[in-house]
Amino acid sequence: MFEKKVVVITGGGTGIGAEAARQFVAKGARVLIVGRRAGVLENTAAAIDSSGERIATLASDVSDPTTAERAVALAEERFGGVDILLNNAGVFTPKPFLEHTPADFDRVVGIILKGKFFMAQAAAKAMIKRGGGVIVHTGSMWAERAVTATPSSAYSAANAGVHAMVRNLAVELAPYNIRINAVAPAVVETPVYNTFLTDEQVKQVLPTFNAFHPLGRNGQPADVVAAILFFASPEASWITGTVLPVDGGVMASR
Repeated sequence: MFEKKVVVITGGGTGIGAEAARQFVAKGARVLIVGRRAGVLENTAAAIDSSGERIATLASDVSDPTTAERAVALAEERFGGVDILLNNAGVFTPKPFLEHTPADFDRVVGIILKGKFFMAQAAAKAMIKRGGGVIVHTGSMWAERAVTATPSSAYSAANAGVHAMVRNLAVELAPYNIRINAVAPAVVETPVYNTFLTDEQVKQVLPTFNAFHPLGRNGQPADVVAAILFFASPEASWITGTVLPVDGGVMASR
């Protein structure tokens, strides 16, 4: 399905990004995964394609706009261009509003909103040279719904900006044959929870969120990637500016 396509994935070392990289490569694409931890990226890439012919890595922080330029340049150098961008990098640490500091606010907004903004800008410029392309953002249910158990004002605000950016860029980039959409997941079982919980806490806490979803279970990376692959495929060629809940029915139960 994605033969001869070049895909750039931010946050590609683990979770949704890693599963997307695996599936894109399996379906014929060449993929560049971007993330902060070189070792994690290299291990993921080796597990997907030990030859290194269809996957490359870039260890860099997406909150630095030069990362976007470097990623696009590397994709063009290794694989010839950029056709698809999965803007997936994020950070999630529940924190009460009254406890936020300027530093942690800047970190959240820098990775989620600023990072996606400038990565999309750099990728779009490269896509124009190819005659078009597709951008898919990983947004969040938390941008649309507050959850008492996970106070996330900065995270929610940043992702609300991402959702707004989808609508704006859909209009601006349509003349260049570039489509942009987003998925908005609820609780998906990825390593992000290990960034603020111990392994034992993750085992205890995550199952308590199953009932939060009307379908009765937390999401898995593959659940979200199925929607991402659809948006990236020719089957979605008349869809742009859409934020799709991939949330086990949470938004429907408001």
